[in-house]
Formats: sequence, C-alpha cells, structure tokens
Amino acid sequence: MNWSWETFFDALPLVASGLGITIGLTIASYLFALIFGFVWVFLRRIPFKPISWTVTWIMEFIRSTPPLVQLFFIYFAWPVVPYVGMTLDPFTSAVLGLGLHFSTYIGEVYRSGIEGVDKGQWEASTALNYSLYDKWTKIILPQAVPPTIPMLGNYLIILFKEVPLASTIGVVGILHMAQSYGSQYWAYLEPLTIVGILFLILSYPSAILISKLEKRMNRRFDKKAALSSTQKGTVV
Repeated sequence: MNWSWETFFDALPLVASGLGITIGLTIASYLFALIFGFVWVFLRRIPFKPISWTVTWIMEFIRSTPPLVQLFFIYFAWPVVPYVGMTLDPFTSAVLGLGLHFSTYIGEVYRSGIEGVDKGQWEASTALNYSLYDKWTKIILPQAVPPTIPMLGNYLIILFKEVPLASTIGVVGILHMAQSYGSQYWAYLEPLTIVGILFLILSYPSAILISKLEKRMNRRFDKKAALSSTQKGTVV
C-alpha cells in the first residue's frame, strides 16, 4: 500500500466531518463523569459499612473491566435485561459507558482532595453549626477541588483518546468516518493517518496547557505552605 496525497486530501473532509461528534462525546462523557464522581464519593462516605463496601466493590469492578466491554454491554446487552432493560442510541450508550467508567477514577481524585482538607476545617465548620450543604459548598469543596484540577485535566485527555472505542457501537466520530472511507475505497493508510493527526492536534496542546496549570497550582500551594510555616513560626 503506497502513500497517496490525493487520497489524503480526498479523505480529509469526510474524516474531519466526524470531529464534532468526537468532541461532543468527549465533553458529554466528561461532564457525566465529573458529576457522577461526586456520587461515588458521597456513597463511599456513608457510615453504614455494607453500603460503602458495596460501592467500593462496584467501583473496583468497573475500573477492572475494559471500557469496550462496558460499551458493548450497555448497547447490546442492556436492552434485553428483563424488566429494567431499555434500548439506547449509540451516542447515549457511549456517554453512559465512558462517563461511568471514568467517573470511578474521578471519584478517587475527589476523594483524595477531600481527605487533603485539614481536619481543623471540618471541626471548625461543625463548631460554627454549618448545615451539611453549607459545610460542603462553602468550606470543604472550595478547598478540596482546586488541588485536583491538574489530575482532572489529565483524565479529560485520557477520555478523549478513549472516545474512538465508541465507533464499535456505531458512533459516527472521526474513526468511524475513516473506517467508512477505507472500506469504500480500500485505502486505510491515509484516513487513519488523518485520525492520528487530528487527535495529536487536539490532545497535545491540551497536555501542554494542563502541565502549565499543574506547575502553577504547585507553585501556589508551595507559597501557601511556606506562608503557613512562617505564620506558625511567628506564633511560636
């Protein structure tokens, strides 16, 4: 199979036409994962041990199962589950599958951020008689979420690179369009190269941006830690 620039530029518009679906699926799945990640965290914090243990086991099961298998189950097997099954379109199935899979990782990121909040902040919110809602929205989450932003950005990039799996259930993204062109003209090299280039163009700048954000956040927390140490030294 020889490289053909004519084939490359002929396939480019068709492959690029699936870019909107790919980006839209990434955003929708990521938003689902961000929201459902909090659900995992709060369920694991329930004092009733059987519930927290069950939730932990479910999260481990989801993380240990390939996302492709989960996509296949939601799209092909879920509709035939007795009493609870329902038929979902490919895009919705992909959002649920990828979003649910990555929500378990994002939930762990949230948990590390929450556990990083100083114990005194929890005690102070209790002493001030804050409601549960005010405690979380005004005290805990504003301190727990910012340190997790770089890691959340990394998972966004990883999710973006996993989105092509959705082509296996019929989501018309850039990989699906490349495969369609290849099967029609028996030319896979050029359209698949276009897919790789498009992913590189979108993911590499994002990775650089997240790296800079991570360094900035680290410098900010280093300054806060140094200021806190200075203040403690002055009090002593």
